[in-house]
Amino acid sequence: MYPTQRLSIHSNSKFSQSMKKRSTPKAITLLSILLAAVFIVTTCLEIVHAEPAPSNPPMPSSNQPHGATDATKPSPRKVGYVFEEMYMWHTPWIVQFSPLVQPFQHWEHAETKRRLHNLLLVSKIYDKLTHLQPIHPASASDMELVHTKEYIQSIQMQSARMEGGFADEETTFSQYAYDIAALAVGGTISAVDSVMQKDVDSAYVLCRPPGHHASSHTGEGFCIFNNVAIAARHLLKKYPNDIKKIAIVDYDVHHGNGSEEIFYKDENVLFVSVHQDSNFPTGSGKIQDIGEGSAKGSTINIPLPPGSGGGAYRYTFEKVVLPALKRFQPDFILVSSGLDASYADPLSAMILTSEDFRFMASSLVNASNELCNGRIVFLHEGGYSESYVPFCGAAVIEAMMGLGSEECIKDPFLEEAARWGGQGLQEHQSRVIDEVAALHTLTDSSCVP
Repeated sequence: MYPTQRLSIHSNSKFSQSMKKRSTPKAITLLSILLAAVFIVTTCLEIVHAEPAPSNPPMPSSNQPHGATDATKPSPRKVGYVFEEMYMWHTPWIVQFSPLVQPFQHWEHAETKRRLHNLLLVSKIYDKLTHLQPIHPASASDMELVHTKEYIQSIQMQSARMEGGFADEETTFSQYAYDIAALAVGGTISAVDSVMQKDVDSAYVLCRPPGHHASSHTGEGFCIFNNVAIAARHLLKKYPNDIKKIAIVDYDVHHGNGSEEIFYKDENVLFVSVHQDSNFPTGSGKIQDIGEGSAKGSTINIPLPPGSGGGAYRYTFEKVVLPALKRFQPDFILVSSGLDASYADPLSAMILTSEDFRFMASSLVNASNELCNGRIVFLHEGGYSESYVPFCGAAVIEAMMGLGSEECIKDPFLEEAARWGGQGLQEHQSRVIDEVAALHTLTDSSCVP
């Protein structure tokens, strides 16, 4: 008990009454002093820890238009994102070329794509994306928009076996690969439908296996079904009043021979491939391959010399890619977004940085805004550098979102890569690009601003 409580027990005694008369004023005085002291100390602590008021109002960010406020500045673009854990379960066989080569992991393994996904997660870019769910596997009839029944059934049968199978000697797969490949196609269809229905402005599909080497009757180059080609045919079939012409831009370092074969005689699809000359497939993607019949001129190949850097790619977009899009006037743009032309990729000899991929993505998004109401979807293709694919892929997605530089992920490899010799446009590179522009009678005046 406190002393005052003990006193209250004897409140009837003369002694207690006498004590109350003498002690109560002193107790009240002491209590008042104590409360005052606590108030003073608390007030001082609040003053010490309080954040100082800014002497001037906060300045707008560097990418905010002059005079704009938070209420009026443009909001980031709404970008859809397709990712399924099952995509990461696609497993090509271990590779061994001879008894003297120690077996090694296949180039098209999950790690590069998983690292890109994880970078989006830890950087919080993931939180700003619109996640397209649920994703359903494509049907056999979806596949048949591009592939033969015989080929589709062959993949189904091999995929059911415990040991899996192969679409060609370098395109091997484990059991249940058909299910995963069908889910990849389904994710692509979901992405283009979401753009058409205006649920999102654009979309990025981070799927496996890739697709642009797969032709109508066979897989090739790690690809089983041609995701981008099926998406194009799906758009033309489902939205005949809105989508009459589609452009496919493929900047994967390897020529998209499957996409070229599928649309070589189709005047409604413009196929533009920017790739390393004679890398893969050998002899594919020549300048002279321009389409057939009424589709003559709808295939444009730009086989850049090995060692090409940002200067060559930027000149290619200025002289060929953007003028070709402007002249074709597509209703939808699909992008085969291979990230294997980077300086760090083991399957190429190009030297691009993440900023070069950002430039290409930004240019294509701007073109889509001018030409086809912003309808554009990027599909992940190749890219085999575990350390650098994540930063190149993030740069593409940031460009799609329209993020300012202060919001973007910092590329720790950029300074090193940008210092490499040969990043600027070289004379032998410009000759190739100028030859393509002349063959297709493209002029600077038709460039998209």
